[in-house]
Amino acid sequence: MTVNWNGVYPAATTQFFADESLNLEGTARHLEIMIKAGVSGLILLGSVGENTAHEYDEKLTILKEMVQVVGGRVPVLTGVAENTTRLACRFADDAQKAGVDGLMVLPAMIYKADAREALTHFRTIARSTGLPIMIYNNPPAYYVDITPEMFGDLAGEDRIVAIKESSDNVRRITDLINLHGDRFILFSGVDDLVLESVLLGVQGWVSGLVNAFPDENQALWKLATSGHWEEARQLYRWYTPLLHLDTKIKLVQYIKLAMAELGLGTETVRAPKLTLEGDERQQILKIIRHAIATRPTLG
Repeated sequence: MTVNWNGVYPAATTQFFADESLNLEGTARHLEIMIKAGVSGLILLGSVGENTAHEYDEKLTILKEMVQVVGGRVPVLTGVAENTTRLACRFADDAQKAGVDGLMVLPAMIYKADAREALTHFRTIARSTGLPIMIYNNPPAYYVDITPEMFGDLAGEDRIVAIKESSDNVRRITDLINLHGDRFILFSGVDDLVLESVLLGVQGWVSGLVNAFPDENQALWKLATSGHWEEARQLYRWYTPLLHLDTKIKLVQYIKLAMAELGLGTETVRAPKLTLEGDERQQILKIIRHAIATRPTLG
């Protein structure tokens, strides 16, 4: 189906059984909950979906199964996070055959690329696929920065449609618009900067905490994008301690723990990630449980 590049696109978790094997039924059940809440699309196998913890064939199994589950109700994107450009192109092709509607492309993993290498990576993938692409720019996590100026070198690639801006610098949204007009559709990729990002002109939100709080997440987006700023600010203030969890190195564990507390999934992650324990676990649970206890009534 055609991707409508706007609204909330969850960076969906992948559910596992206790032995770390794939729980496809649990993953499908969770996607249904988010679709029911009104999300505009889904992104499988992103950072929150633990892309690099999967075997290649497992990734394709997830895509094939979840595309069938979604059944065209919303667009389905997949993260593309491989170690080499050649393998990323191969995965993009296989993902298209599996039925996904678009790609969220990350820099090549492990090795830090310079500007020429990073742009060549994205350009090569764009020229290898028939699918539309969102470029995921997250220098704090992946140590590769595609600056607003550098996106000018990708403007001629028709397959590159959108940017997930996760540099943690909301100034970039205005810079991108000033430099490139409406050439790229902009998505906020930092949960605790989304309200500021909407004010500056993003058209979509790739969210992590939506996995645990889909109704509140959707309500915040609707309030902000309809100009109900006072109501949006109040909801945002309640939500922000949770949204901060999306910016931490253990965001996957934190989000999955929140899901488990709400009965939306399990907290099992794949090694080398480990489930939380000790004081850290208690600190995160305190944030989550306080949010649940003070959960606002949605109109």
